[in-house]
Amino acid sequence: MSQSLKGKKIRILYLDDEENNLRSFKAAFRRDYDVYTASTSEKAFDIVKSIKPQIIFSDQRMPVTTGVEFFNALRQVFPDPVRILLTGYSDLNDIIEAINKGHIYRYITKPWSEQEIRVAIDNAYDIYQTRRTLENKIEELEKTNHELSRFIYSASHDLRAPVASSLGLLRVARHEIKDEVSIDYFDKLEHTIKKLDLFVSNIIDYYKNSKQQEVHEEVKFEELIDDVIESVKSHLDTADAHIDSEVIQKNRFCTDAFRMRIILSQLISNAVKFKKEDQEKARISIKIEADLNEARIEVKDSGVGILTDHMHKVFQIFFKSQNKESGSGIGLYIVKEALDKMGGSINVNSEPGKGTLFSIKIPNRI
Repeated sequence: MSQSLKGKKIRILYLDDEENNLRSFKAAFRRDYDVYTASTSEKAFDIVKSIKPQIIFSDQRMPVTTGVEFFNALRQVFPDPVRILLTGYSDLNDIIEAINKGHIYRYITKPWSEQEIRVAIDNAYDIYQTRRTLENKIEELEKTNHELSRFIYSASHDLRAPVASSLGLLRVARHEIKDEVSIDYFDKLEHTIKKLDLFVSNIIDYYKNSKQQEVHEEVKFEELIDDVIESVKSHLDTADAHIDSEVIQKNRFCTDAFRMRIILSQLISNAVKFKKEDQEKARISIKIEADLNEARIEVKDSGVGILTDHMHKVFQIFFKSQNKESGSGIGLYIVKEALDKMGGSINVNSEPGKGTLFSIKIPNRI
């Protein structure tokens, strides 16, 4: 028994330049399927546009265009219908190539039998339904993912104000407290709130990086570095860091300034967070050389370094080292994602206990 679509007959289009073939096909299958016929590819396109068939048959040998050529053109505009070719043995090489390139689902040699066509229709309809189900699931997942991303961004954005207020009130209260034990508690609380503020900021950067289109604008790296360091100060105790920077830029340089800020702030933040316990200050060296072709950036620290077993994981989302001060686990992931969108690259060299060097290359979009 033939299958149907929610009680409706399966819609089938048959293209052939010979009227006798069209009449024979329609007479054989019109009782069980909605059969439409066309003698030219132009008429076939009009039928596909209006009735949206699930399955399309086409003869290979036609005077104006071949069946393979018709299917190849059709799938650019209407990819959903399952395509089946009717052909003679002399066309097999062309048919095999068409199957390999995905132009058609299968072919049936002439003269065809009614039973063979029915089996092909039922199998093709199963594939059509499976594809539609998969497409619907993908749409649902994309919608859910978008809604989840929007929720995370909105929640993170709304958290910024109360976190900043809490930090401000805490600092005011500290100046009025003289008891050393209370001051110690306030210091620990301030440190925790700063970590929360940094995590919230990272989530917002992650969302913006994933959604925002790349925008190229002129960048002056000396000014950019100064701005980034000032921004990082609001999240971390950069008083505990000594940052040296060297910039060599003789030419105009254009890149995505928004993502450039994200990359530098994340790398500097990481270098500050992962200083060694016996270090009074984290020592960070930033070197930038920019020319007409690219910018080469090095961010080097003398911190705890990265274990050899962890080197291949550092750019994975939510990966955290065993260091007690390990961060959110999304900073380096954001760096890698931002560089991918900018057409850049990043390499990391590290030795446990001695420090880490991140080397970046970014193309000049001038």
